[in-house]
Amino acid sequence: MSTHIAAEPGQIASHVLMPGDPLRARWIAETFLEDPTLYNDVRGMLGYTGTYRGVRISAQGSGMGQPSLGIYAQELFEQYDVETIIRVGTCGGLSDRVKVRDVVLGTAASTDSAMNTPRFGHVTFAPAADFELARIAASVAEERLLPYVAGGLFSSDQFYNPDREITSTLARYGVLGVEMEASALYTLAAQFSRRALALCTVSDHLLTGEETSAQERQESFEDMIIMALETIVHLEHRSA
Repeated sequence: MSTHIAAEPGQIASHVLMPGDPLRARWIAETFLEDPTLYNDVRGMLGYTGTYRGVRISAQGSGMGQPSLGIYAQELFEQYDVETIIRVGTCGGLSDRVKVRDVVLGTAASTDSAMNTPRFGHVTFAPAADFELARIAASVAEERLLPYVAGGLFSSDQFYNPDREITSTLARYGVLGVEMEASALYTLAAQFSRRALALCTVSDHLLTGEETSAQERQESFEDMIIMALETIVHLEHRSA
């Protein structure tokens, strides 16, 4: 049992899907996992473990933002020996290369956060996804004809960013979407030598103004969840 997760040893699977919204963790467990068991409800941050196609998988909420995700990801890696975390969240589209409801496969994550300053000082660390996870996820999407685009994410510390120009600049440099967690996840995975990937459904678009409803964001992003679950199954089969 860790500070923020009430699970006993063995209750959390080696592979974890991590949405920001704990209610999405519950939806994933109830919709996709067989025999899901609740292992955590501390602070309402729900966590479940079940099986998908015979593979044990957990779904754990992270909360919004890098500080919150950093707590849960570190405890999962450090205290529960989790090997793989796939973030399944949403992002705002920044580029005309992506459309609303596309899945962005985040190969790297830029950030405006200062969270890495204590680790690296004046060095700018480049947080990136695990290559094998990204390669498998892309293959799964292509096999199943799921709409995805691979490229960079921007993990912002501010949902309401007063700097209106920064997203345009990032888009010119090829960044596809803005979200709030991937950079911290990739940094912690590097620290603990584990695997991490962020899959983010485009829930709204900064160029077109199109957006999805809150209910859709919570419950309708099945392509992304299937992509993540099948990636874990393929990873397990390769490791067997």
